[in-house]
Amino acid sequence: MRSPRRCSRNGCPRQAVATLTYVYNESTAVVGPLAAFAEPHTYDLCEPHARSLTAPRGWDVVRHEGEFEPPPPTTDDLVALAEAVREAARPAPRPPEDPHDRSHPDQSHSTGRRGHLRVIPPNH
Repeated sequence: MRSPRRCSRNGCPRQAVATLTYVYNESTAVVGPLAAFAEPHTYDLCEPHARSLTAPRGWDVVRHEGEFEPPPPTTDDLVALAEAVREAARPAPRPPEDPHDRSHPDQSHSTGRRGHLRVIPPNH
């Protein structure tokens, strides 16, 4: 399952809600809402890091005014969630039955097994 994008700061486990880009020729750092896709030369930031970001001396910071919202789930996220639920709902494989197990009476006749049901042959 694909996990949400995380903050780019080392050791930060929080979900990203903002994207940091640099405009080098204007000496400006721009912190805006989370970009739709992770791109090279941009950094995803959590809200605390987006709010507290500072730039080097001589640079300006342009920061998004307002709330940073986490991105809505994408269809990829929903499909991955549905697959995880299906996988969890599958029954665990059962070990093969031991033919020498005598805990069930009259195993000399052929019996069939389907899930939790057992087919018992008629008495002769």
